[in-house]
Amino acid sequence: MTDSLISEKTINFAVRIVRFYKYLCEEKKEYILSKQILRSGTSIGANVRESRNAQSRADFISKLNIALKEADETDYWLELMEKSEIIKSNQIADLKSDLNEITAILVKSLKTLKNQHTS
Repeated sequence: MTDSLISEKTINFAVRIVRFYKYLCEEKKEYILSKQILRSGTSIGANVRESRNAQSRADFISKLNIALKEADETDYWLELMEKSEIIKSNQIADLKSDLNEITAILVKSLKTLKNQHTS
């Protein structure tokens, strides 16, 4: 994993999530689910950032696993908002695409790290 690539992608994603949260509150008057997506969507990058200062390899892997779990939770909230018709698919297509890319990078990185550990 290129640290700068995942860091850049997750911070940019977090900024978009903050803007999406503001849109949901201001335009849709949605305050409960929007708070959930704000928390999980910004937590991805926070955990990636924390992994840079991991105390051990296990701690590093743990932080990336938490980032992956937060990405999955963010996907859940997006899906719920879409299915409950709070937002339309086209409004979140780019967010979902970016989230899928971040998830793929995290999965690949974790597989690589775990394979290196067992070799």
